[in-house]
Amino acid sequence: MTTLTDPPKESFRLGMLIYDTRYRSMTIQIIALIGFLLLLGWLFNNTAQNLQELGKEPSFRFLGEPAGYDINQRLLDYNSQSTHMRAAFIGLLNTLVVAVLGCITATILGVTIGVLRLSNNWVVSKIMTIYVETFRNVPVLLWIVFAMAVMIETLPAPRAFKGEDPTATMKLYDTVAVTNRGVYIPEPLFSRSLGDVHFLGTSSFRFDVSMDLVLLMAVFFAGLYVSIRIKKNANHVQETTGNRPRTWHLRLAVIAVPLIIVLAALGFHLGYPELKGFNFRGGIHMRNSLIALWLALSLYTAAFIAENVRAGIMAVSHGQTEAAAALGLRPNRTMSLVVLPQALRVIIPPLISQYLNLTKNSSLAIAVGYMDITGTLMGITLNQTGRELEAVMLTMMIYLAISLSISMVMNWYNERVKLEER
Repeated sequence: MTTLTDPPKESFRLGMLIYDTRYRSMTIQIIALIGFLLLLGWLFNNTAQNLQELGKEPSFRFLGEPAGYDINQRLLDYNSQSTHMRAAFIGLLNTLVVAVLGCITATILGVTIGVLRLSNNWVVSKIMTIYVETFRNVPVLLWIVFAMAVMIETLPAPRAFKGEDPTATMKLYDTVAVTNRGVYIPEPLFSRSLGDVHFLGTSSFRFDVSMDLVLLMAVFFAGLYVSIRIKKNANHVQETTGNRPRTWHLRLAVIAVPLIIVLAALGFHLGYPELKGFNFRGGIHMRNSLIALWLALSLYTAAFIAENVRAGIMAVSHGQTEAAAALGLRPNRTMSLVVLPQALRVIIPPLISQYLNLTKNSSLAIAVGYMDITGTLMGITLNQTGRELEAVMLTMMIYLAISLSISMVMNWYNERVKLEER
């Protein structure tokens, strides 16, 4: 009879950290982490010593000092006596405005151009190809400057709207003025406004929130929630009975009707721009710098999104299109109901990168005089205060926060539309 015994356990030796595959990867990771922390410590220590020798210890007190400069395009009240913190906040809002408008416009254009590139019409397909190749192979800075130059040189000056026989007229029933100083559009006003609420009402910073806007947003999102519930109920009925009830009119009503009632209760009306003196007064003034930056970033990014859309559509099996045609679906319905929903799983990941690129490219706004966060905090504020380290760190953190927010939202949407395996 043979007795089997377990082999004796091997005792731990230091050499096993390198030669034993069970410990080697962990050892390398720990060494790399220690080296990275040592490098960071050296950088921080060296920076602190250099700043101390220069008599510039890190401080953010400059944010509470008067800025002393104006910002031409702004969403909130601001003057030259406002603080650097408020100037940076105004610049941040300007950055977000360009990023949001640019992402929306670039997505609409990119999807349209990407679909048209696959058109059976040879002329349409080639025109879209020329558009894509032209815009994505020229630096975006040149497109921004070119758009600004076109608006300044080709659009009429405000004086062209004056006189008995003006050479230029307002658009859309005399409600919109397009000039070489910018575009003037009607401004929403309320005769029975609820007023503003002040937050952080200190001498260094104050943030005003319009209660009219808060009420309208609350009513809109409440209606949107009800509309989504109606859609889900319609989906349930379709899965149960096979018949889908028509709910588009009800979904539209639950969003539009409450908004109309609230607008009427607040006394909503429009304030139109009027030519007074040498310029237009009233309405919302969208400066040339904002429009040029918005259009250039949108057209440039749309070329890349169009290629993402084309690749996503081509990744969908051709059998899907043939099956839809066999069911009697028209080509446009096949594209919107069959192909694009499946292509989204391929389109969304690179689309996130394009949104991030557009947001970061908005920092080129200083080339046309648009005061975003780079022009305010990284530009004039840095030059006036000499706090380059603090200004750079704050700007980096702001762009990092914006980029991570965009990635988080788009990744959440990507999880919603991805294919679920059963």
